[in-house]
Amino acid sequence: MLRGEMVGLRAMRDSDIEIFENELLNDAETRSRSDGRPWRPVTPGSSHSPYRDSEEHSSVVRFSAVELATGELAGEALLWGIDQHNRSAHLGLSLRPAFRGKGLGTDVVRVLCHYGFVIRGLHRLQVDTLADNDAMIGAATRAGFVTEGTQRQVGWVNGTFADGVILSMLATEWPSASG
Repeated sequence: MLRGEMVGLRAMRDSDIEIFENELLNDAETRSRSDGRPWRPVTPGSSHSPYRDSEEHSSVVRFSAVELATGELAGEALLWGIDQHNRSAHLGLSLRPAFRGKGLGTDVVRVLCHYGFVIRGLHRLQVDTLADNDAMIGAATRAGFVTEGTQRQVGWVNGTFADGVILSMLATEWPSASG
């Protein structure tokens, strides 16, 4: 397990997948805002669930985020679009409703940065999110990410176009790089 101050990231378990499918995947409002693909209902246990993808993908690494104080499953965290040649990746997270607003997101971002920069040897990590996703923007900014710019009307979300924001951090900017 990779440990932060408040969360640990570990391999996803079958029992985690059931919770994610019930609480995250079928939350149409949140899912449609966090995934560039159109939302569609997925039956728990279905092979269409992104949590049950049995193929090995070198471009995606999924973790379960666990609150260290309680040992409870707090959410999911991932690096995606991993590009070994350019040594870059995107990061994302989704917390279960009961764990939102507790400051766990920033810790998840920091642990993902440790994994990306220290363990994987990546050079650049990027966050792509909607411009009104204050929770993700705040978590990334508190972790040291810099806003690069706004993408105008990049996402189709619930019947309207929404702007996106790109934030990034380079390995040389990661706090452990200086010490």
